[in-house]
Amino acid sequence: MDFVKIKEAAQGYSTDMNAFLRAIVKNPGESCDEKAHIDTIAAEMKKVGFDEVQIDPQGNVIGYMGSGDKIIAYDAHIDTVGIGNRENWSFDPYEGYENETEIGGRGVSDQCGGIVSSVYGAKIMKDLGLIPEGCKIMVVGTVQEEDCDGLCWQYIINEDKVRPEFVVSTEPTDGGIYRGQRGRMEIRVDVRGVSCHGSAPERGDNAIYKMADILQDIRALNENDAEDGTEIKGLVKMLDPKYNKDWEEARFLGRGTVTASQIFYTSPSRCAVADSCSISLDRHMTFGET
Repeated sequence: MDFVKIKEAAQGYSTDMNAFLRAIVKNPGESCDEKAHIDTIAAEMKKVGFDEVQIDPQGNVIGYMGSGDKIIAYDAHIDTVGIGNRENWSFDPYEGYENETEIGGRGVSDQCGGIVSSVYGAKIMKDLGLIPEGCKIMVVGTVQEEDCDGLCWQYIINEDKVRPEFVVSTEPTDGGIYRGQRGRMEIRVDVRGVSCHGSAPERGDNAIYKMADILQDIRALNENDAEDGTEIKGLVKMLDPKYNKDWEEARFLGRGTVTASQIFYTSPSRCAVADSCSISLDRHMTFGET
């Protein structure tokens, strides 16, 4: 392959790719509300000459280049999370911005930039005759990853009846080629208390205070070291052969992590003791953790 020629082709499309990316992110595209993103991507696929473009019943946009019977797929999820606290943004997350070195906006990195690269990468492969003989390139913009990661490809395989030989995920990796990913769990913790009037809190059992103790321990799991004198040893301990027989694989993938991502409560009023509290935890696991 002539890598100089490939790079020149990519640079020649830089204006088009930048415009495509900004066209996607100018519309909100949170999970289950990705239609504007999908329609924009489908239109661009048709514009650059994909041989086939379809939107499956789940909402995934799928484009094909080539005609072989073996499929090489490039995946990017095109849903985004919300914008959170708007005051934390120094610019409009949907209007975005562009300068000589970067593009800003909700989803440009995670992961709309991936679909832009894949669409134009497939075009370059076709134009330069780089699609392997007997293969076709499948570029997929998948939905609902932020809420249900994996559900989209489960649908593509089980319902669309498409099973590629090989899949490249275009999750951002700072330009590196990665070949592993930590496992993930979503965990909910529920704590019950007993409400009473806020003027006499000792008569109740405050669920928020109970959860506060749990939260401190969860933070310790993520932040503490694993020294012998540490009471709550951090998840980093799984990188140590003393605690994990699979420590080499764990070091390859990186340490496990945990963070509290959401908190909920119930209370009869603002002048009463809270009688329940719940949190959601985002837990990423390394090799050797069950």
